[in-house]
Amino acid sequence: MRIGIIGGGGVAQTLGTALIAKGHDVVIGIRQPSSAELAKDRSNARPLAEWVATTGGKVATFSDAARHGEVLINATSGQHSLEALHAAGAAHLAGKVLIDVANPLDFSKGMPPFVLAEFSGPTSLGEQVQAAFPQARVVKAFNTIAAAVMVTPSLVAGEHDLFIAGNDAQAKAVVTEIAKAFGWTGVVDLGDIVGARASESILPVWVRLWMTGGSPILNLKVARAA
Repeated sequence: MRIGIIGGGGVAQTLGTALIAKGHDVVIGIRQPSSAELAKDRSNARPLAEWVATTGGKVATFSDAARHGEVLINATSGQHSLEALHAAGAAHLAGKVLIDVANPLDFSKGMPPFVLAEFSGPTSLGEQVQAAFPQARVVKAFNTIAAAVMVTPSLVAGEHDLFIAGNDAQAKAVVTEIAKAFGWTGVVDLGDIVGARASESILPVWVRLWMTGGSPILNLKVARAA
């Protein structure tokens, strides 16, 4: 499968590496894929030139990565996601599954972060992405866990769950198959894209558990009455 990833940080590189290992054709998209830019250290990640050399993946512009992908992944910082997706081009998103991994968190005051006001209340980043690109098939997923756990759920002992939300049942089925290929067995469907409000709201809890427990390698499990 051809996969385009919008964003070049640690989450994008981790997902890209794992997807390439599964046999997918991955292009990471960044704003300016110059040689100098690829040589720079990135947020919580190695230089993209090094990622290309070790994985065989490619780096291009936002729009070229979006054009390449049959399935797209938004792995940008949440406060910049809409800008990056507009740069990728609505025409290149139309009709495609768009997995929204981003979270609209503000780290400007340090830890713990907080949810940006414009993405809270009766909305969420996932909903705003879907509204901005109505022809895309947006699925909120993989946003409540550390990047390493996204692609290797066995890092967390025992049973635990991946949350997904989106309007398109077939798109959610595609995302579920990708998750299963990574080893996920517990996938909890939060319903339509409004469910992104719930999964994005988990992040402050997840960060607090990281801070008090000393490790981001953790997750939640839904337990229901028998």
